[in-house]
Amino acid sequence: MDVIKDLAYRGLLQDVTDERISDHLDKNEVVFYLGADPSDSSLHVGHLVPYMIARRLAAAGHKPIMVIGGGTGLIGDPSGRGSERKLLTLEETMENAKSLERQVESIIPEALVVNNYDWLKNYGMVTFLRDVGKHFNINTMMAKESVKNRLETGISFTEFSYQIIQAIDFHELFKRKGCTLQIGGGDQWGNITAGLDYIRRREGADKEIYGLVAPLVTKKDGTKFGKTGTETVWLDPERTSPYAFYQYWINLEDDEALVRLRQFTSLSRKDIEDITAKMEASPHLRHAQKRLAREVTRLIHKEEGLAEAERITEALFGGDITRLSAKEIAMGLENVPHAMTDEPLPLVEALIETGLAPSKREARTLIGQNAVSVNGEKMTDTEAMLTSESAIEGVYHVLRRGKKHYGLLRHAR
Repeated sequence: MDVIKDLAYRGLLQDVTDERISDHLDKNEVVFYLGADPSDSSLHVGHLVPYMIARRLAAAGHKPIMVIGGGTGLIGDPSGRGSERKLLTLEETMENAKSLERQVESIIPEALVVNNYDWLKNYGMVTFLRDVGKHFNINTMMAKESVKNRLETGISFTEFSYQIIQAIDFHELFKRKGCTLQIGGGDQWGNITAGLDYIRRREGADKEIYGLVAPLVTKKDGTKFGKTGTETVWLDPERTSPYAFYQYWINLEDDEALVRLRQFTSLSRKDIEDITAKMEASPHLRHAQKRLAREVTRLIHKEEGLAEAERITEALFGGDITRLSAKEIAMGLENVPHAMTDEPLPLVEALIETGLAPSKREARTLIGQNAVSVNGEKMTDTEAMLTSESAIEGVYHVLRRGKKHYGLLRHAR
């Protein structure tokens, strides 16, 4: 299999530093690396494209190294940013690194996971300036996009030096593990080429080393996924539940779903072509979205997380909601209007409290029209009381108006 052609077909390839990379991958068992930035405790979907490249390379017999940036995380990567990062303490960085290591190992079990703090901590100032710094030209460093884009707003020497620190990583892995390829997102091009230049200056211009970058995953407005904002879809189930993660993929528009199907799954070309044909014939059945959601949720949250997400989805969209646990109800309805009570509450008032009716009169009308259900059961009694005894696990009443409008009443214990 020509790995580079496969990556291009799947929309995983933006650029390579040398066209000879195809032969290099075809003729050798290549050791390659990908870095993870521990500026946060979790990866998000914006990080997934390089990780899918790593999975494709590993499946083709190449050897992945995942570098957790415990050292570079203390510096801060200026790539793709318009301002300085907040500097983390060593303790914060190491704690984040532990969390990322668990996620990385789950996505790519074959990977050797290392932390670059283990070698960067040994560089003293004089060693860094004399033995490393002399190999970097200031004019070349300033021409890198990650630096050039910050010259007007300002950049600290700390972030300016980031490309040197990442170059040290590549050099260390080249010497220690025979690593000859670095992969990353498109915004890492400058950092990757800095590493190539440094290795050649230190080890010889004839060294076969390569870089490969992937296109960035962007939001609907074309902006890069980041680690701030309410729209971030995290891989950590405590920050984005498996259900919400599953629904993210289910709700993609048709064109984007077909793109992500190639990028984020290991489906064969035939499978992808079959699903594309089904989408053309019956797009309303959302073949691509459903398969994509299953594949990616299984990858990140395993079979248990996928089963949970599908169980909640089925219950909320026509199944028996009483089969869900209180935890699953909270997960599936985290974004609907909530209300809380510490005593029995009339159904009419519950509809108002959860925003499903604007007034008592309207609430009674909706009940009379058979338009209200509680925990999946149609309600016809305008005098009904909602008590903790009738709540799911003594905690939740799920209110629904019509087919699509939900409210959640929580009984305080």
